[in-house]
Amino acid sequence: MTAQSSATAPTTVTVGPGAGIALGALGVLAFSMSLPATRVAVHTLDPWFVAFGRAVGAALLAWAYLRLTGAPRPTRDQWRRLSIVALGVVVGFPLFTSLALTTQTSAHGAVVVTVLPAMTAVFAVLRAGERPPPLFWIASAAGLALVLAFLAAGGSIRGALAAADLFLLAAVVLCGLGYAEGGRLARELGGARTICWALLLSLPVTVPVTAVAAFVHRPQGGVAAWTGFGYLTVVSMFLGFFAWYAGLARGGIAKVGQIQLVQPVLTLIWSAALLGEAVTPGALVVAGAVLACVVLIQRTRGGATPARAPGGLSSAGRDGAGHAGDVRVADEVS
Repeated sequence: MTAQSSATAPTTVTVGPGAGIALGALGVLAFSMSLPATRVAVHTLDPWFVAFGRAVGAALLAWAYLRLTGAPRPTRDQWRRLSIVALGVVVGFPLFTSLALTTQTSAHGAVVVTVLPAMTAVFAVLRAGERPPPLFWIASAAGLALVLAFLAAGGSIRGALAAADLFLLAAVVLCGLGYAEGGRLARELGGARTICWALLLSLPVTVPVTAVAAFVHRPQGGVAAWTGFGYLTVVSMFLGFFAWYAGLARGGIAKVGQIQLVQPVLTLIWSAALLGEAVTPGALVVAGAVLACVVLIQRTRGGATPARAPGGLSSAGRDGAGHAGDVRVADEVS
């Protein structure tokens, strides 16, 4: 936020595919504890307060980060696209998962989150112009089928659709949209600045809702509830997106997004550790099989052909002739 310029000026850096995968994996690790932490938080705290209060807290961290780094303001077009990011990951996903997990377990939530990588890939095609090859979709479908089969065998999938399931489905759709648009925008702003500006843009909504929720239901929770809320604020809503959006920008939204196939299994492990839910040895077998699918996805050539960037370079760092080159990204992570 400097007085000299009102537009974000990108910096040229060399992008390697391995960096995108590593950053994406770090983001998935951070997000994998989100559902258990939400479940713990909403046990005693109002779900509306949890959903919007964590965004307010993260926005304060975002303001401090942008001030310290002297980040220039986004352009008008970037503000418009940031509103899509805010709708998906700042408002939509936190709200609908908080409402769902007041009556459902985090393990059950992991079932629906399994669809998120596929939803992200769909929006990567629609919003970012990526064109994954057939092998990409085959490997993605195999990973999805493995996780769903494991969850069904373990009893996580049962019964008819309830209101909580509809909330989770809405969360997944909005989150996939927010991931795809954010990954696309991170090619210009960088991962950290993308989530920071989206958090600040959301304040006119998140602050009033948080205040009303706190007034109607005074926040009262134990150490566990506030610890879960703190994790959601600092990690799930803030730091995790630094790595996640940077990874999507570097490795391709559809391709890196499929790393999230391992997230449901990780979520079950965290659920066992935090909530006492049982994890069978089959979880480890499925985790290995899903990891193999993820590796296959990452090895597919042209697995995520990004949209063309200004100046004739794609975000994969190649020019129109396919030669390696540099890509304009705001910075290494931010």
